[in-house]
Formats: sequence, structure tokens, C-alpha cells
Amino acid sequence: MQRVRAKKALGQHFLKDLDVAQRIADSLVLQDKTRVLEVGPGMGVLTQFLLQNPCVELTAIELDKESVDYLTVNFPQLHLIWGDFLRLDLNVLYPEGDFCVIGNYPYNISSQIFFKVLDYKDRIPCCSGMIQKEVAERLAARPGNKSYGILSVLMQTWYDIEYLFTVDEYVFNPPPKVKSAVVRFTRNKRRRLECDERLFRQVVKTAFNQRRKQMRNSLMPLLGKGNNLLETDIFKRRPEQLTVEEFITLTNLIEKNLCQS
Repeated sequence: MQRVRAKKALGQHFLKDLDVAQRIADSLVLQDKTRVLEVGPGMGVLTQFLLQNPCVELTAIELDKESVDYLTVNFPQLHLIWGDFLRLDLNVLYPEGDFCVIGNYPYNISSQIFFKVLDYKDRIPCCSGMIQKEVAERLAARPGNKSYGILSVLMQTWYDIEYLFTVDEYVFNPPPKVKSAVVRFTRNKRRRLECDERLFRQVVKTAFNQRRKQMRNSLMPLLGKGNNLLETDIFKRRPEQLTVEEFITLTNLIEKNLCQS
């Protein structure tokens, strides 16, 4: 059967290096008979190694019909879903219990994929895969780093993030214009947020929307101009200087102030 044509609209760059594919497959932290969902298997370069692992119970979801046809012929044993991961109700696919997520993720939607993982954080103990190097650096960045931002804070709130290794352009067909990297998220010990979670997300996103400004300027729309809380020390800092714990403290300060208004 003919190979699948890479489609720019779907952000497809097919990995052709089997050693890299094996390393990605090995990046998941697995228990015996772990349910694993592979996102965007393409032509199955990663899939083949996951299927060989006796600890993996694999399901794959693929949006591209040409890839689905290829996978159906070449991996008849694969439980394959033709559909869009971002629209998939994971509670229907996995009504109960934990599952892991892996993939060579389309670069144009990788952040959306990880935000969806966050929605199921209490059921996804491990998520790994390959993404654009710049996004990987952002995910793993620590406070004070110029790459530290919204994605860093929201993911690190719930996961320990490891930048595992860099992948060069030439191992893909067609080669992307950027380097790639493999990352791993492992669920941390936090089981609840010590603040309002919805407000926490709003505070983080609003603060980083004007990341070069002190937060007394960027968060003014939340509290109102002239609010005395904006003159406290934490609001005189820039968002990239704050740890997750400090964002939790900041959220509680804002919530208390809003309740008193």
C-alpha cells in the first residue's frame, strides 16, 4: 500500500527514525496492562513499538482518513478510532480508571491537546510525546525564565514535567522548519487546588497577556482601577517571576478582595 501523503493543513510531519520512535514509546511510565491512547498515529511508526509492549493496551485516534486506511491495512490488530482527539469525550472511551496519553503531536494543536489532558488530570497519570522544541521548553521552564508562561504554570500545577531529549529536523518526512523535543508529564501529588480553580486560570492567563508589565497593570481589569490591593508587593512583580504556589496565593488575595467589594 502507498505511503500516506503528509498534509500541511493537519500539521503532519512523519517520523522516520525508528530509534527515536522506540525512545518515545519507552518514555511512558507504565504499570502492568496500562491503557494507552495514542494521538495521531499517522503511519504507525510509534504505534508498532507500543503494540509490541506487553504492558500496553493500545487505542489510537486519527483524524486523517488516508492514515486510517493505511493503519487499518498495516495494523489490523490496532483498536483505531477515526476522529478528532480534541472533540473526543474521554469519559465515554474510558468510563472508569486511569489511562495514559502519547503521540507525535501535531505542532499546530499541541497546546490544545495538553489543555485537554488537564481536563482529565485525575485520570491521566502520565502523558508523553513529541512536540515543537519551543513549546517543550515553555512547558518545562521554571520561574524567571523567559519561556515561562501560561502553559508552564497551568501544567506544572498538576504535573511534574521533564524535557527528555531534542530531535533534529532530518528524521521527519517532510522535515519541519523547527527542532522537536520529547517531554513527559507525570502527575504530581496535588489533588486539589487551595483556591478557586476557575479564577486561578483566569488570573494566570490575564497576568501573562501583558507579561512585560507589572501585575498591578495587567490585573487591573479584574480588580478595578484604584483598588488598594494593586499596591501590595506581589502585584509589583511580573508574572514570570511567580511560582505556582505564589499564583495560588495571588488568586486567594483577589478572590477575598472581590468578595469584600
